[in-house]
Amino acid sequence: MVSSRHLANLRAPELPSALTKDSIIVLPLGAIEQHGPHLPLNTDFVVADEVSKAAVETVGEETNAWLLPTLPFTKSNEHAWSAGTMWLSATTLMAVLDDIARSVASTSARKLLFINGHGGNSALTAMMNREIRLKWGLQTFLAHPHMPADQGGSSAESELGMGVHGGMDETSVMLHLRPELVDMSVAVRRVPEKMAQNEHVRFGGKVAFGWLSNDFFADGHIGDPTGATAEIGSRMFDSAVSSLSGSLREISTFDFGR
Repeated sequence: MVSSRHLANLRAPELPSALTKDSIIVLPLGAIEQHGPHLPLNTDFVVADEVSKAAVETVGEETNAWLLPTLPFTKSNEHAWSAGTMWLSATTLMAVLDDIARSVASTSARKLLFINGHGGNSALTAMMNREIRLKWGLQTFLAHPHMPADQGGSSAESELGMGVHGGMDETSVMLHLRPELVDMSVAVRRVPEKMAQNEHVRFGGKVAFGWLSNDFFADGHIGDPTGATAEIGSRMFDSAVSSLSGSLREISTFDFGR
């Protein structure tokens, strides 16, 4: 069934009646990048796309939310070492987001929500929230299907709080959404044990550091996918949809406290 909340499905004459100043334009951000030997390149794309579609289907009518096609190529240069990773430079992605915001600003809609499925985009999209607010006058928002462990989110106990890429959570969600693309026979635990002993310089610690995904292990993932299950993934997916649905409801009435 084709969703009635996909902006691209509207015909041009329908836009004036479909969009108002309170409409929310939703842009999911995915990625095409290596995810270790067990997950497909499109992991972040699939998660961002499916969670966004489900949330907009759930509350799109009541919040007047409209979904744009998921952006597949984003800032994935921490995986540039791995053939098959398709990445935009930070400068290019900022220009793309600015151009999309310009296009949104040409409509009646005044709210733009990024749903970011790739942790490598987080700092850039947070910065672009303010740039777009200043330049185009839109109300801008940033949400994640799952907050990465290095950005305040949680991860499995076996990952020592550092399951940041291709670990338990992502693998479980993909086992729920696209089990045919997951190969658990090659899923292995890859956790930087020594760094876990640090108080400050670690994933989720007070001191941030630049890293590439092969700085730690040649497999390219950082976490422990070995205990992942579709059942865990189903619960995580439902939780993400519920959280984003609640976010859309609040965004629909948000107006800087006035």
